[in-house]
Amino acid sequence: MNKRFASLAVSALLLVSMFSVPALAEGADAAADTAAASDDHVIVTLNPEAALQPETPADAEASATETAKADPDPSATEAAVSEEKEDKQLTYVALGDSICAGVGLADVQYSARAGYSVDMVPNFKGYSPDCYVGKVAETLGLDRDHAINLGLPALTAPDLADMIQYGKMPQMNMASGCEYNYPEFQDYIRKADVISVQIGSNDAFVPCIVGLGNATNWKSEKLAATILAGDLRSEGSGSTMSTIYRSIKDMKLTKAETDATWNLFFSGMSKICDETYPKTSAALISIVQEIRKLNPDAQIILIGYTNPVPLIPCWRSYFSKLNKFEKQIAKTYDLTYVAIPNTETTLDVHPTIKGHAYIANKLVNAIENP
Repeated sequence: MNKRFASLAVSALLLVSMFSVPALAEGADAAADTAAASDDHVIVTLNPEAALQPETPADAEASATETAKADPDPSATEAAVSEEKEDKQLTYVALGDSICAGVGLADVQYSARAGYSVDMVPNFKGYSPDCYVGKVAETLGLDRDHAINLGLPALTAPDLADMIQYGKMPQMNMASGCEYNYPEFQDYIRKADVISVQIGSNDAFVPCIVGLGNATNWKSEKLAATILAGDLRSEGSGSTMSTIYRSIKDMKLTKAETDATWNLFFSGMSKICDETYPKTSAALISIVQEIRKLNPDAQIILIGYTNPVPLIPCWRSYFSKLNKFEKQIAKTYDLTYVAIPNTETTLDVHPTIKGHAYIANKLVNAIENP
């Protein structure tokens, strides 16, 4: 595999400033509004004659004690109200890949670090208000300490299973170029009341991109970067396939390269999806089991799959099987399954703002006792 591709999936996903979306935009942290309440005290004299009598020291002490009970320290009252408000907020943690992270939106947060990978910690609480995590938080009145976005670009289902179990990936995913190490993952999961899981699309998508690179002798590297970075969002019209067809034509492939490319589209991708499915389904079970070990009581929501490239039969079959499998394990493990078949996506396969709002609405309706 071309070494330059080792980091392509992550780097291209996030270096959106090179394309149509400004990177490193400042994300505004959402904060809950606080309200101060004051009580109006009405003094009622039940015995006018007694009220006119001189007050003895004992009476004064008793009166002061009674007043303290009836009119507590304002700061203590405000603290109690604040604590009560804090207790009423559930904690929502979202696990997933670039769809969850909000890649493609104008203000995904991240920072560069040494090597190929990137640091997504800034996005845990600094995520775009337009991503589905932000929309859920807005609807339920959750601040950024109670709605956490743990979406990691280019992550696969086996990668997520490792993140939950170990707080890190044992090694770099060489196909996608991603490598994450966040021990705090486990702490977030332990404290969550609701945990959503959106994962599995990259499991087949990344190998297909790598396969395209091999078929074209890496003349397709620009196309891969364009797809992953979201530049296809700037396409005014046309389908995903027609855009890909034009790009392939522009590569000026040899006959052997052309044959290998079309073989990938018409049979190679199908083989990749068939080989990937059992690995992804096994990882989904592992993900659920590991979450349950960390947090036996949280509501776990499995977010289904949408098919952004319906003209390729193998993708339709792959996502259909994964949706059926998620429904099955939801019943087996007493989880919540949320279908998102009508999510609006763009040519870069990520949801639009409208698509994120659609997913958020589905999640809010599925959350128990919000």
